[in-house]
Amino acid sequence: MCYRYVALSGNFAGNPKNSGWSLADPLRNLRMELCGHVGCVALFAPKETPTLHLPGGGILLGDLYDEDGRPVKDLARLQHLPTQSVLREHLLDRYWGEYLLFQPAEEGTDSITLMRDPSGGMACAYSLQDGNGFITSDLAIVSSLGLHRDRIDWDFVRHCLVYPHMKISRTGLAGIRELLPGCMLAINGETTRTMLAWSPWTFVAPTQRRSHPVASAEALREVITMAVQAMAGTDRSLLLELSGGMDSSIVGVCLAGARARITCCTTITPVPGADERRYASQIAEQLGVELLQRPLDFNEADIDFPLPSHSLRPAVWMLGQAIARAMNDEAGLQEVRSHFSGSGGDTIFCYLPSAAPAADAFRERGVAAGCQAVVDLSRLHGCTVAKATRLTLRKLYLRPKPACRPDYSLLAQTDVTPPLELHPWFDAPPHALPGDRERIFDLAGNQMFADATLRAGHRRVRMPLLSQPVMEACLRIPSWMWISGGQNRAVARSAFATQLPKDVLERRSKGTFMNYNAGIYRRNKETIRRFLLDGHLQSRGLLDPHKLNLFLDSPLSSRDRSFMRIFALCMIENWARKHA
Repeated sequence: MCYRYVALSGNFAGNPKNSGWSLADPLRNLRMELCGHVGCVALFAPKETPTLHLPGGGILLGDLYDEDGRPVKDLARLQHLPTQSVLREHLLDRYWGEYLLFQPAEEGTDSITLMRDPSGGMACAYSLQDGNGFITSDLAIVSSLGLHRDRIDWDFVRHCLVYPHMKISRTGLAGIRELLPGCMLAINGETTRTMLAWSPWTFVAPTQRRSHPVASAEALREVITMAVQAMAGTDRSLLLELSGGMDSSIVGVCLAGARARITCCTTITPVPGADERRYASQIAEQLGVELLQRPLDFNEADIDFPLPSHSLRPAVWMLGQAIARAMNDEAGLQEVRSHFSGSGGDTIFCYLPSAAPAADAFRERGVAAGCQAVVDLSRLHGCTVAKATRLTLRKLYLRPKPACRPDYSLLAQTDVTPPLELHPWFDAPPHALPGDRERIFDLAGNQMFADATLRAGHRRVRMPLLSQPVMEACLRIPSWMWISGGQNRAVARSAFATQLPKDVLERRSKGTFMNYNAGIYRRNKETIRRFLLDGHLQSRGLLDPHKLNLFLDSPLSSRDRSFMRIFALCMIENWARKHA
């Protein structure tokens, strides 16, 4: 089950022991019980939300595991740690999970520090003004308490139109921010500030970098298996969403022997490209279960579809909604408690489309290693060594690309460019390697997956490849090692060579929904035209109707993916309609 909570700060907290407190009955109706106080915050959650009380007065909400994947039920052993900051660092170094940590300030005032674990497994939205406000897993809770009403932040919407797939702490709702994974929120009287508690840049530093491929593969296999089985043991029943690709297949083979009832499901489209049954069925067979199949017809992908109430930002588009409907239906029939997926695998396993890994090898290991990486690069991409060398030299000597580029296509011209708010992981250290820059920038983008994965609210969505120990283990493995032998995700292939079916292990292609997406676009052009030109974005003068009409009237070539921009605009319009 998804864990729910609300923390009330300052005047909002009131006195929960006072029977006349105005929020007592609404909280009781929501099954919210007082977990305790940390500084100026009163923390409430249902009984089923795991709660750990820490030495010094802190409270941890959620699931915590030790380095071997064992659930942690008591943290009294940490009472010898001298300060709250040392305790927090110890938790990050020796434990992992999906949790929020509330800690009192060192100086004994009402100030507190809140940390969200690096995977972001528990949602965390907040609104604080002069120290008064709330922190919650779900804005529906505070709306029920009369503490929040949705209002669209149209400046954010403008930002989202230009940078539609970037996660930042700002949200689409006025006055609401999100504490990003691995970040801390300090509440000190009437002031608040955020800072990093965990950074991926720590684990790509030369002192952290692994150098032995065999040892790296063994360590990777152990940590992924540990994380997958720990989560499965907590949930006890799960639906594994199998794409047939390397990433979900690795999650699948790690589930062998897990203490959980496992169901496997894949989707099928009416056009070629996304039928993964050949590969997915082999993983299901290894697990000793039937591969369930859910068809995705073209009419499954709606343009105007419902969203969870109070969703923080535009993130769900037509394909995501169609897959969600199929997986939710099957999960309901199978009565499972969670969804498991291989989301994030491309980034975690350093599946970079550029020459950055070879450039990294030159800079870090010298000419011999760099030349070998160029050969691997040429084999990986099927190009000449001369071309791979030329692209590597460009990576070495040209200025690095920005973390993200603006997209003004189909938007109304304006003299005002929305200021770019950056994700904190975009702050690369001096002399960062090109490959490390690219994969960490992509890793920040992966945080959108939680928003975009539209699964039923009472079932958890597990992405074990984005868990803290797996992220750290993968970041320690240098980028050039991931293309060894001209293979993509080479270390992951080596790690699971004896467990993956031969067809999956040796596979070089990837399933794609692009033909399905193009079919949706072609069949819905006129519906899309009306949806956008009669919508909120157009009424606010944010779209260029002439350019939009020209685009929709133009034929779509077989390899043209520019229509995905239309889907992004529909995603934002749909979100705006549901929150206006």
